[in-house]
Amino acid sequence: MSNGTMKPMHTHPQPVRTALVIFAKAPVPGQVKTRLCPPLTADEAATIHGTFVLDTLERTKAAVTRLKLQADRYLACAPSSALAFFRILEERQAVSLLEQEGEDLGARMHRACETLFQRNYQQVLIVGTDVPSLPLDYYRQALDQLERHDVVIGPALDGGYYMIGIKKIAPALFHGIPWSTDRVLSMTREKAIAMGLRVALLPEWRDVDTIDDLRLLIDASILDAGKPKQEQSFSNRTAGALQLLAKRLRSRT
Repeated sequence: MSNGTMKPMHTHPQPVRTALVIFAKAPVPGQVKTRLCPPLTADEAATIHGTFVLDTLERTKAAVTRLKLQADRYLACAPSSALAFFRILEERQAVSLLEQEGEDLGARMHRACETLFQRNYQQVLIVGTDVPSLPLDYYRQALDQLERHDVVIGPALDGGYYMIGIKKIAPALFHGIPWSTDRVLSMTREKAIAMGLRVALLPEWRDVDTIDDLRLLIDASILDAGKPKQEQSFSNRTAGALQLLAKRLRSRT
């Protein structure tokens, strides 16, 4: 017999809507990885940049599927999403394309975040393409940290960052930062704290900006090749490209 009272309904919380954004430039010779030239040629620098973009798309897809992360992937494109390179990636990698709009990197990241928050995402995680072997678990760690913090940052060894995640529009985080210097991380963190935002840091990782970074990545790819297949971080494509570059660099010295 019912006593006339209704039992409370148990509702499952809705998953947080997350946009995972890969910031990428098209691999145009002379416009990407210019700090590697010389000793690399502009064509070689563009080729290795292109394979890094593919790696980042493949690894973010693996992070979402293998780790069952709730995130929609976007590719923020420069100079234009209309380029065939990006259109092919849109189709093959099942990503949505965004334009990079703004005068500097900070303005472009802010604009991407603004666009995605307007689309009702509750958090935005941005990653660059200079970390082709970034551990998949770092994506999980970033989203875990965003549950308890307002901002999550992945520090690069050179004083910049390889990843940033936010839960609300914060223009000051991206404004007035001396991009491509060793003060990017420290100034971003200072700004966040001054705004009263709770900041979490991920483990450090090396991104690839200089020829020394590239040589260290070549060494890492050789070590990686000795691991069991399922534990390898480098794609066969990038490992092969790095070995070819290593051979050419040796011949040039």
